[in-house]
Amino acid sequence: MAGIIIRPRAGMLHGHDWVYGTEVLKVFGNPRDGDVISIKDGRDRLLGCAIYNSKSQIVARRISRRRQDLDADFFRRRIAQAAEVRDRAGCRRDLRRVVWSESDGLPGVIADQYGATVVLQTLTLAMDTRKAEIAAALADVLDVRGVVERNDTPVRAAEGLQPVAGILQGEPQTLREIEIGGVTFEIDLLGGQKTGFYLDQVANYAAVARRAVGQRVLDCFSNQGGFALACARAGAASVVAVESGAESHGRLAANAARNGLDVRCERADVTEVLRRAGQAGEKYDLIILDPPSFTKTRGRVHDAIRGYRDLHMRAGALLGPGGLLATFSCSHHVGTAAFLEAAAGGLQDAHRTARLIDQYRQSPDHPIVLHLPETFYLKGFLLEMMPGR
Repeated sequence: MAGIIIRPRAGMLHGHDWVYGTEVLKVFGNPRDGDVISIKDGRDRLLGCAIYNSKSQIVARRISRRRQDLDADFFRRRIAQAAEVRDRAGCRRDLRRVVWSESDGLPGVIADQYGATVVLQTLTLAMDTRKAEIAAALADVLDVRGVVERNDTPVRAAEGLQPVAGILQGEPQTLREIEIGGVTFEIDLLGGQKTGFYLDQVANYAAVARRAVGQRVLDCFSNQGGFALACARAGAASVVAVESGAESHGRLAANAARNGLDVRCERADVTEVLRRAGQAGEKYDLIILDPPSFTKTRGRVHDAIRGYRDLHMRAGALLGPGGLLATFSCSHHVGTAAFLEAAAGGLQDAHRTARLIDQYRQSPDHPIVLHLPETFYLKGFLLEMMPGR
């Protein structure tokens, strides 16, 4: 088997599963992009096998600590193991991320299950060239009617892959309704965002909504309305949902109408809405901040921190004593401590002091692997504004 020898300080020697181009000491055996290769250290010890792409910043992603072929049996076995993990965690079989990349030993493979339909993304070259085998394994193991391909995400460009979407297997139902906490959402598995819905926050909607009873709620970056509609159904006194994207705003408004929920849906920039509300002296009892990632690279972390600080300053100004702020970050490169520091700094700029009263994280169908910090990306906190001192 062709392969690479890694440098003494490479992250894989400390437990990580990735090898960056700068960590390669030598390439041997003339591997082709998309091949399975062996990885060795400077003493010729085998560290496992990996998928290879010389054109990617991450040239190798380990799939096993032993020699392993990417055959049908491998895919069926890994998918079955992933499904078992979700079953043990009590995840719904009709609405779950059933495979999540490195967390399930399938680098670059994301599979979301919506009942009898699975939406598949193959974000690495090796997995993309084997997507037909992966789709067949998903259909076989999960006993679903069809598999939809949603490979229209720009992150594939890092692996030299073109955007594509379509039907890979069977006869999937691409337009469907899902139910979360008594709220129904209509999703388009071929045309909606990501794989149709953001599943990583599903477990947090009800947790935040429990705080909304009788409260004036402002849901920022509302997307399709997960938090806003859950709060309205829980008995909020009023709900304002802000979303800047035309498609997402349309789905937000349609979902509110579908459920007969009184939610004021605004298509606007969140920062501008918060600025105007502050100037007008508006007050809310519960504000939800769930923005998209502020940075995809380590080099932009400082910009992201400034953005988080400004956002918390503007939101904090709209909350009085006892007011609640449910705030989230999905930026992996911004760690928990840095995010909390940015939130505290922003609230200080707004002359607010807050208690931390609850914490949230990604839903259990997005499992976290200790030696892969990239798998722990979604951080959430519930902050209560304290009386002035």
